Amino acid sequence: MLKRILTFLTAAAVVMLGSCSRGGGIKYEYGVFLGITSEDIEKTEGYRIIVIDAQYFTKEQIEGLRQSGHTVYSYINIGSVEDFRPYYEKYEPLTLGVYENWEEERWVDVSKPEWQSFILDELAPELIEKGVDGFFVDNCDVYYNFPSEEIFGGVEDILRGLKATGRYVSINGGDAFVTEYHKRNGDLDGIMDAVNQETVFSKIEWESSGFSANPADEREYFQSYAEMVAGCGRDVYLLEYTTDPKLITKISEYCADKGFRYYAADKLELLIPDSSGGSQRVK
Repeated sequence: MLKRILTFLTAAAVVMLGSCSRGGGIKYEYGVFLGITSEDIEKTEGYRIIVIDAQYFTKEQIEGLRQSGHTVYSYINIGSVEDFRPYYEKYEPLTLGVYENWEEERWVDVSKPEWQSFILDELAPELIEKGVDGFFVDNCDVYYNFPSEEIFGGVEDILRGLKATGRYVSINGGDAFVTEYHKRNGDLDGIMDAVNQETVFSKIEWESSGFSANPADEREYFQSYAEMVAGCGRDVYLLEYTTDPKLITKISEYCADKGFRYYAADKLELLIPDSSGGSQRVK
């Protein structure tokens, strides 16, 4: 579900990271900032674990973050392709259909060798060369939308390839694939280090672009999924969309009880928040 909003970055956007230091104060555990440009990077200094779209940042910027005490994970989209990516036209013939609510994006046939090679032999190595600590892997949900053995195998092959790089692999959502993989294998060791689950407690109102609380049945389903992943010894992160203090309190209490990390975004675009009310404090 999670997508990056199209931004146009130029060489002039490269900024110095000298003020982005531990001295500036790492106060919060986790932040997902897929909508930011390099001009905003200094504003992430309060967050220990940062998720960005590293395709739009320099090696020097990422190294500056890491040297100042931050862990940096990069967004990588393995199950769909957005029309603003420079490689869209090349892989558009491999697409399967339009992604609901994201008209600029299409699902990809992940079973195709050329797509797997692109992800594992081109895109992932480029991100590793920039120095990222791991991958925030989006759109394993291609298996939910196209539940065939070929698609299952394609997702598995890509995830195993990412794990083989030695970098941390956090799957965004992916409940249908991950649950089926666990059913078949009894563990999750070969494909992931963590899950980032969106909208466990919160709900995106797509028509109004607003937020509300998830119904109990949806919340319980995603809690069960997150707890299954945790039971396999994997880390769990929640990414919520809400500014409701009462709902944020429920999220905080749940994560404290389960030992999970969370970030409650105040913008669907995942920009730097206007307030830290949805950020989990570092213990």
